[in-house]
Amino acid sequence: MTTPAQAGPTTSEPPTGGRRPAERGWFRLLVALAAFLLLPAVPQFKALLPVQHTMILLVPALAACSLVGWWAGGRLLLAALWVGLAVWIAARAPEAPNVYYNLARGWSLLLGGAFGLVCLFGARRPFFPRALTALTVAFALGFGISGFGRVGGAQIREAISSEFGRRNEESMRSMREILTTSSGQWENVLTPVEMEEQLQTLSNAGLQVFPALLALESLAALALAWAAYHRLGRTRLGAPLAPFKEFRFNDQLVWGLIVGLTILFLPTLASFRGVGGNLLVFFGALYALRGLGVLAWFLAPGALATALAVGAAMLLWPILLVAALGLGLGDTWADWRRRPRPTT
Repeated sequence: MTTPAQAGPTTSEPPTGGRRPAERGWFRLLVALAAFLLLPAVPQFKALLPVQHTMILLVPALAACSLVGWWAGGRLLLAALWVGLAVWIAARAPEAPNVYYNLARGWSLLLGGAFGLVCLFGARRPFFPRALTALTVAFALGFGISGFGRVGGAQIREAISSEFGRRNEESMRSMREILTTSSGQWENVLTPVEMEEQLQTLSNAGLQVFPALLALESLAALALAWAAYHRLGRTRLGAPLAPFKEFRFNDQLVWGLIVGLTILFLPTLASFRGVGGNLLVFFGALYALRGLGVLAWFLAPGALATALAVGAAMLLWPILLVAALGLGLGDTWADWRRRPRPTT
């Protein structure tokens, strides 16, 4: 296994406020931002993802980065701009009373505030440990608020279920409008009954692993906010994100996966299977990403994108994900990327 000191980006972490090195270009970041903001509008993603309007997550995280950057000597105007946008998003009321929208806004503020504090007091830590710490703090505060506040766990679950139902109804309404105006040319491709069943299945799965999906979506928002800030601001908060092919983390996180599997398969822990499923989804997704990073390291530049596209076209994405998970877990012990790169 790699030691904790070897985990995270390979670039050293200078103190907050250090001179910002040259960042990689905007193209890949813009593509990632577009995917993060637009994919939740696709019905299947809308039925599954916890936060549909992902700008709610992104802007407070950028505001937190800008505030920490200003405290370290950065531009006040940049911090004021993003804080103003975050306040506007937090204060903007939905068209109709929506408990879930208020919960999403509250979570985004908890996440952004926790990440800002972690960046302020953990200036020498890499991005990924900061993000995981901020997630832990935000979840702890969220559970504390739900335990002692007016909105408890049952009300939150009901709000989530109602929100998924509202989104599915919206998607089905749009689909029926398309079928009505298309003169029947889509009837053999899009079947309303099948799509409704698919969306309901996705929503049921999303409800079961909601905390894990929220954590993954929040990690993506923090990573994009970090990368965007270091292209907009002149004061760095730490090392830039490493290339995807170098993505790794502390190998002790494998225990999260082990604990999740143990809870799922031990009959005596049946009452905690919801926790086990969420641990399995969250840490499994992290290790699958790590495995894709290993695959990107092995393949020639640009070959990973080609392989992913071909695999998706051939409907082999489940096999690809399983292989990526295996590579990621194997990297914990084999440390593939410290071996000589294949020359053929």
